[in-house]
Amino acid sequence: MYERAPEVESGALPWPAPSNNQGIETAMTTALRSSSRPRLASHVRLGMDRVRKQYMLLGPESVMLLNPTGASVLDLCDGRRTVGEIAEELRRRYDRVAEDEVTSFLGRLVTKRWVELDDD
Repeated sequence: MYERAPEVESGALPWPAPSNNQGIETAMTTALRSSSRPRLASHVRLGMDRVRKQYMLLGPESVMLLNPTGASVLDLCDGRRTVGEIAEELRRRYDRVAEDEVTSFLGRLVTKRWVELDDD
């Protein structure tokens, strides 16, 4: 069964604070720059379970549950917008959006190979 994503305060970002296990995560986040152009990997797609009203990132034999804010971040990852442009668009939609939090979230998805980067 699917585990429900934790509820978040309105306007809050959908991901937890970085863990103490920085290793690969830090290396991948460092490679993600404001000028990077993230896009969903070809083997994943953004979906919505209409019955549960739950956003999901679907991969081969795996599912990541998202809240609406996380889905908004990934919906903007089209390979054309930069991380900086994505953060700016999110600031128009939500309160308290920091580019470093967007970068951290996307960096974790890059580490898992769910998001790929096009760099200029």
